[in-house]
Parts: sequence; structure tokens; C-alpha cells
Amino acid sequence: MEYIKAFLVGGAICVVGQILIDKTKLTPARILVLFVCAGCLLGAVGLYPRLIDFAGAGATVPLTGFGANLAKGVMEEIDAAGAVGIWTGGLKSAAGGLTAAILFGFGAALLAEPKEK
Repeated sequence: MEYIKAFLVGGAICVVGQILIDKTKLTPARILVLFVCAGCLLGAVGLYPRLIDFAGAGATVPLTGFGANLAKGVMEEIDAAGAVGIWTGGLKSAAGGLTAAILFGFGAALLAEPKEK
């Protein structure tokens, strides 16, 4: 049942993204930023953690999960270190994901054969 929940929630997030691509003039980059911001806002008000509890990886893997992770890190770091946590909390909570994205992106750039358009 966990897989079905993850598939349905992750798929619904992807459907929203596809609708935004098809029905608006938003660029994919702006849609990605919108998803991160939406996840951050939903995480800050406590709604996204409930979705994560329900759907697991279906909610944590998409970019909305990254935004919720940033919000969670900021809130925890504000409790621990005060106002400086506003700047350090998000980076601490997302450091592993950011590092993996940079390393995998660098590896893909080394292996790919770029072509001019």
C-alpha cells in the first residue's frame, strides 16, 4: 500500500507540473522554483509533513519535498541557534541532497558529449 500512496502523490505532483507547462507560459525553471517555494510554504505551516507521513517518498522526492526540507531545517535551527538559523538551517538540512546534485551533475557533464544547437 505504501508504494501505491507514493505513486499517487508523486504522480499528482507531476500532473500539476505538466498542467502548468501545458496551460501557462511559465518556463520549466520557474515551475521548479514555484514547486520549491510551495513545498517550503506548506512545510512551514505544517501541512507538508502530514503529506510526507502519508506518502513517504512520493512526497519527499519531488522538489516540493526539497522545499519542505528547507523549511524544517530553518525552523529547527532557529530553535537551536536563534535568528542566525534563518540563514544556516536550510543549508544544514539540505546539504546531502545539494552535494549529491552537484556531484551527479558534474559526473554527467564529464560523461556527456555536448552539441551546439
